[in-house]
Amino acid sequence: MLRAVRWNKITLVGVGLLGGSLGLAVKRRRLARQVAGYVRREASIQECAQVGAVDYATTDLLAAVWDADLVVLCTPLAQMRSLGQQLLPALKRGAIVTDVGSVKASVVSDLELIVKNAGAHFVGSHPMAGAEQVGVSAARADLFECAMCVVTPTKRTHPAALRKVELFWKALGGRLLSLAPELHDALVSRSSHLPHLVAATLAASILDPKHPKQQAALCATGFRDTTRIASGSPEMWRDIALANRLQLRRALDNFVRELQRVQRILRRGQAVEVEGLFQAAKERRDRWRLGCVSASPE
Repeated sequence: MLRAVRWNKITLVGVGLLGGSLGLAVKRRRLARQVAGYVRREASIQECAQVGAVDYATTDLLAAVWDADLVVLCTPLAQMRSLGQQLLPALKRGAIVTDVGSVKASVVSDLELIVKNAGAHFVGSHPMAGAEQVGVSAARADLFECAMCVVTPTKRTHPAALRKVELFWKALGGRLLSLAPELHDALVSRSSHLPHLVAATLAASILDPKHPKQQAALCATGFRDTTRIASGSPEMWRDIALANRLQLRRALDNFVRELQRVQRILRRGQAVEVEGLFQAAKERRDRWRLGCVSASPE
């Protein structure tokens, strides 16, 4: 059993679904003496207090970061570089900065060197956890249990800082995977970003008001389950799609080619091939789901 690191102060920059869930999980497991949160709106301070996600929240970034041993960036991707630069004056020497961003190459490139030059350490992270709900009111203390948590070290990564970040995610119940930032982005473009793009396109297309009014009434559980993630934050997914647009375009090109293949076998009425598509999909998904159910934290 690995011993979790106990932090003196953890600061969450952004206390929405992920940041709030982190705060709840850290507090439940008593991984820090104090959890601070930086929020953009005064109203969010009261929301954080009601949920109990942090010990205190503030709109003063430097006050939130001051004396923190671990700073976790939980904001949309487009804000991370700017906030990372703004927090540097309050960053304690030797502190560790990580993030929860769904795209890693650009975040690591933006933050690794400037954090290092400030006398601290940056380690890229991506917990594969979330929900379609947004905001701290949707936060859950168990969000990271059994979730795949990716760390993306580089040649510049401080070994001790990396180990502490790995132990942090394990202490939250996560399963650990280490990947190069570029490989991470290629893999998640297919498994995460493409499904969100497809769900959003389906929801926008099928529920377009130009269709007969009975269309929505016939959208039952299959449509609901397939498009659930389309209810996610538009701001967050805009940033993800643009930050990983090269890899996402490649994934989309491959998916379009596969759809065109399906079009051809449907046009020809090839029953064996159509059934084979559904059979292969069922077998592969069932094996994947069985692996997810049987997986447990290291």
